[in-house]
Amino acid sequence: MKIKSLMLAAMVGLPFIGFAQLAAPPDNWQHLDKMKDGYYGVSANKMYSDVLSGKKSETVVVAVIDGGIDPLHEDLKDVMWTNPGEIPGNKIDDDKNGYVDDVYGWNFIGGKDGKNVGPDQLEGTRLVAHYKKKFQGKDATKLSGKEKKEYEKYKKLEESVTKEREKAEGDLQTYGGILEAMKSLQKQIGKKEVTIEDLQKFDSPDANLKRAAQIMMGMMGEGSSAKEVQDGLQEYVDYLTSKAKYQYNVDFDGRSVVGDNYADSYEKGYGNSDVKGPDAKHGTHVAGIIAASRNNGKGMDGIANNVKIMAIRCVPDGDERDKDVANAIIYAVDNGATVINMSFGKSESWDKGAVDKAVKYALKNDVLLVHAAGNSHQNNDESSNYPNDKFEKKGLFGPKYAKNWLEVGALSWQSGEDMAADFSNYGKENVDLFAPGVAIYATTPDGGYEHLDGTSMASPVAAGVAATIRSYYPDLSAEQVKEVLMSSTTMSANTKVKLPGDEEKLVPFTELCVTGGVTNAYEAAKKAAKVKGNRKKKFRDRAAAAASGKPVPPGRA
Repeated sequence: MKIKSLMLAAMVGLPFIGFAQLAAPPDNWQHLDKMKDGYYGVSANKMYSDVLSGKKSETVVVAVIDGGIDPLHEDLKDVMWTNPGEIPGNKIDDDKNGYVDDVYGWNFIGGKDGKNVGPDQLEGTRLVAHYKKKFQGKDATKLSGKEKKEYEKYKKLEESVTKEREKAEGDLQTYGGILEAMKSLQKQIGKKEVTIEDLQKFDSPDANLKRAAQIMMGMMGEGSSAKEVQDGLQEYVDYLTSKAKYQYNVDFDGRSVVGDNYADSYEKGYGNSDVKGPDAKHGTHVAGIIAASRNNGKGMDGIANNVKIMAIRCVPDGDERDKDVANAIIYAVDNGATVINMSFGKSESWDKGAVDKAVKYALKNDVLLVHAAGNSHQNNDESSNYPNDKFEKKGLFGPKYAKNWLEVGALSWQSGEDMAADFSNYGKENVDLFAPGVAIYATTPDGGYEHLDGTSMASPVAAGVAATIRSYYPDLSAEQVKEVLMSSTTMSANTKVKLPGDEEKLVPFTELCVTGGVTNAYEAAKKAAKVKGNRKKKFRDRAAAAASGKPVPPGRA
């Protein structure tokens, strides 16, 4: 997840000068049309007015596998999927599916006692802990074959994890000190709302307080309030705390509250029904982008206008676990979701085989998977990003790929060379298309709304378009919906943009993804209307049952 904090760049690079803030785009820019509105959104408004007006649609269930969703948010409560076979709160598995009180979905990182996983390690850290036990007491010089390769990977990961933890600890000390100085500064000034004038008048023999005042003046001079400066810094300090104490801590165990047999990737029934969890900001935002109630006069509009959101929690403050991802996909399929959004990812995998089996299960049941490409401005053709559509087991003629998988990069609202988000992963072979993913305004827990950045935001924009196509053109299979989205992207053929992560290098947009373009709902709807659907009746029946609150026929194994 990309940490959004307006002042961090200034603090790291220009602590005493501040930095220029860009004018903000409209809150609904992801819906807008380039020709009509001047923003490279997905033309959702144009799609509804010019293509879908007067057409009938079928309700589609979209599963959001994430860190938690607030199902009672004012803009989401009317679009949440509810399990027709469950009686809320009676602590009985009424529909006998192995999940007690799964009213809105399921939480695979919670315990039966109601406790939840909050922070957790990164997958690389977990691998270091695993290998550390495995190779303890062994003579490394006598290892050979598979063990030797594992040992070499272990030492490389150990070096990286140690380095990252030390860096996080150092940064935490630095920025934690700045934050405390800002709090002391405000206390000395003695005002709830500190102004630039207050800071200009402030004088102290304490060098830390003087530096804090300079930083605050720089940031406030570019449009931030004192509260925004401190809140953003607090967010960053919390992020560093998580990295230092949990994510890169080999000895930390955040999994124990679940109470499952973690060694068994195919275990079912663990977890609890708390789909919100301790921090539902990310997942609630994702859900809102897809399906926040349209035209209700509240907050913002989702992309899709006739969907239900199934909430599945399996992403902690750290890396998700393959076992949970696999079970989350299977749960979504078994309960009738036809689109699954996955705004998460990691650089290492513990049991890719288990996830691959779940992806194949989704494919056999006509379910489209939409996944965020990642926020490390890396080339996914050259660096690993999990989960992905490339199956671990090769076929007779080489690698095999999931045909029901859509990989999404992030587009900025800015025009010209700055169109590709500077943090977005990319890949001419492994990223399919881009979608709006910067300054996306959407729902947050307890009735809130915020602007967030990330491929985590771009993925649900694309998922919302896919769900709309499935809703209005229900005869199309998951593979056909993917093809419709990919064949209808828009972008000028000669467009060159800054390569994410390299401000000095301009590349054709065609170098960033398979299609060389941005998903466009208007063009996709026009395309879908011309495609003869080949979706099997049994899959339409399953989807219709899930949407109407009836029991869903068994999936195809």
